[in-house]
Amino acid sequence: MTFFRQISRRTALQVALASVTAGSTIGRRSVRGADSLVFTAEHAPLDRRRGVLKQLNDYFPWEPSPSVAQWNTRAEDLRQQVLVAAGLWPMPTKRPLNAVVHGQIKRDDYAVERVILHTGDGLFCTGSLYRPLNAATKTRPGILCPHGHWPGGRFHDHGEEKLKSEIESGAEQFPSGRHPLQARCVQLARMGCVVFLYDMLGYADSGPLTKQLIHDFKTKRPELENIDRWGLFSAQSELRCLNVLGLQTWNSIRALDWISELDDVDPKRIGVTGESGGGTQTFLLGAIDPRPTALFAAVMVSTAMQGGCTCENAAYLRVGTGNVELAALIAPRPLGLSAADDWTRELETKGLPQLQKHFEMLDVPGNLQGKYFPFEHNYNRVSRSMMYEFFNEHLKLGQSSPIIERDFVPLTRDEATVWYDEHPAPHYSEEAELRILRDFATDQGRQFADLKPNDVRTLDTYRRVIGGAWNVMIGRRLPGKGEFTYRHTDTVSTNSLTKFYTIVRLTREEEEIATLIYVPKHWNKQTAIWVTDTGKSGLLKENDAPIELIRKLLDAGFSVVLPDLIYQGESRIAESRINGASLTKSREVALSRDSLGFTAGYNHLPFAQRVHDILTLIAFSRYGENRSMRIHLLGLGRIAGPLVAAAAFQAKEAIDTVAITTDGFRFGGITTIRDPMMVPGAVKYGDVPGLLPLLAPTRLLIADTSPKDDAMQLALAGYAAVGASRKLTLLNANPQQQMSTAVGWLLTQQHRPDVRHWMPAGEMSQQARPSRCVLSCRPWHGS
Repeated sequence: MTFFRQISRRTALQVALASVTAGSTIGRRSVRGADSLVFTAEHAPLDRRRGVLKQLNDYFPWEPSPSVAQWNTRAEDLRQQVLVAAGLWPMPTKRPLNAVVHGQIKRDDYAVERVILHTGDGLFCTGSLYRPLNAATKTRPGILCPHGHWPGGRFHDHGEEKLKSEIESGAEQFPSGRHPLQARCVQLARMGCVVFLYDMLGYADSGPLTKQLIHDFKTKRPELENIDRWGLFSAQSELRCLNVLGLQTWNSIRALDWISELDDVDPKRIGVTGESGGGTQTFLLGAIDPRPTALFAAVMVSTAMQGGCTCENAAYLRVGTGNVELAALIAPRPLGLSAADDWTRELETKGLPQLQKHFEMLDVPGNLQGKYFPFEHNYNRVSRSMMYEFFNEHLKLGQSSPIIERDFVPLTRDEATVWYDEHPAPHYSEEAELRILRDFATDQGRQFADLKPNDVRTLDTYRRVIGGAWNVMIGRRLPGKGEFTYRHTDTVSTNSLTKFYTIVRLTREEEEIATLIYVPKHWNKQTAIWVTDTGKSGLLKENDAPIELIRKLLDAGFSVVLPDLIYQGESRIAESRINGASLTKSREVALSRDSLGFTAGYNHLPFAQRVHDILTLIAFSRYGENRSMRIHLLGLGRIAGPLVAAAAFQAKEAIDTVAITTDGFRFGGITTIRDPMMVPGAVKYGDVPGLLPLLAPTRLLIADTSPKDDAMQLALAGYAAVGASRKLTLLNANPQQQMSTAVGWLLTQQHRPDVRHWMPAGEMSQQARPSRCVLSCRPWHGS
């Protein structure tokens, strides 16, 4: 340690960072607390979050759960994750589809009709419905056919040259092989199925959203990035989980609704099959909807590339998971997979063996089929033949095997299009896009308003829906006793307290938090974790002496934990995107498309990562060497307040009291997807006020500049719903008063395990006056 006595702790940290952070340095600052360094040359920061971000072209292996019970729990969480990512939690209001079915074209043994479904205000699902003629039974299986990114979509034509090469290679057999999307529909209809080949958004007849917007989007549109005028891919749309993947999946759900209710379709025998991007739609629909009986996803499911289009990516979708596990959600229902000479080529050795174990565990080994075919990316005759046999078996079609395709007369574009004089095609405009999104956003607002709790039952519903969404959005529960380690890089003792410079590490996740901990000599077994907007240095004077408010807590017997959350203080990464002590822009993956789904679909954003750090510190305070009997959270500031509110919800059973301020911050004010406070879905689920009912009945102080606004009525409603109004305190405090108010309030709570409602004289709001409390309020005792 002689080396560290000769140079300052600050210089030691700079040396350490220079050795572990390629091309980056920590800028020199002259501020209070500049010497409060935890990381040293011996203990350099080793946090996996500083590394390269995960992205769609990485490796996504999966190991199945060891038991059915564990899988059932995992599957429930995973389905909820997909639904939140797609903006379908809760499901949007299903209005009449007002289906238009017209323009029948008859062939030898099947007929095709044109279909228009109204799936939203100005949003359509269009396609071709294939029906067998002279079928022996009144009801038949129904099959949905989403398609991949073929030029022209439903109108796709390989062309003469491509067809020639396909026939030469054995991929196709007949001239009608120029139209592979039509080919599978014709053959399935000939096998006795009702088949709906529907347009992916932006293809063929789909409107008014264009292919350029839906699938080829690359650069932000400043004119549609405003709080009151926003389009797809904007911060405001992401704050509502309104994204392309969700809209496309919504169309798939509505197509499933429609085909299941047709008079000639047996709703207990529904199949889904699509290729490439349509394969993504196939396994996502099967993952979240129990109605499909059997599903066949061609050339998509693999441990390699997960989906390269904006229509296949959304915030949260693949955080901690991948396509193989998402496909596993279809089990125990039958699942068929085909692979080709593309990113799926290793299916039979990577992905399929794990799925086989999964299906065996569920006692349905015969319900999984998967095979690689040595062709380029396709859904050709060879892989279609596998699919026909799959549906013949699992939809009980009764066809003789092997099933051989026959030639057919393809539909021309004029025969297939759904739009003509009586049904004119919608025209694209910005207003049409805004109209669609406004419709979904309005519906979200109505649904949230209906969830406002007024008793225990409705609060339980609120917790299931809104709390379930925040579980996904934060993506982390409270760590357990054995999930973290810690080491003190320095310890300083005086007559009245001990000061620990501590690195707390979440072991499996490889995350580290630089933490300064004060433990008074006469510790009362209570710990206050104090989170600020910029980190621990703002609460320190020279030589790491705590400010007077912290001294008051120490004198009262509290230990105090001061962290630098990720991107704060010592933890921040020094690069051009960092300005001083603050993170001004979140990181993004190195892709040329400015869509949040490509980053947040695979990685936690800074807000969630900082909540993770707070959760780790709560576990450390609960289970570490100095186990706290009562843990208190203080989040004072526009950044710290929302962070602490989110963490308190995730760790409610371990928290005794919470004090927050937000300085009026609302997620709804965010205008860029790279804002460090970005939380996709936050506005949909009630913004900051939406979090507050989830904290009931934890004792809560909200000391803000305007705590009585209408939104704060949610907090009052949540606490009143469980008879805990006395545990909620709302204060109108200006920024200069907030810290002293929070500390004063906390000091009045320390000796009272019973419910107590504290407020300076004359400042109690009428709504927050004490009422009879029907709940006990015993402090948590660490094990």
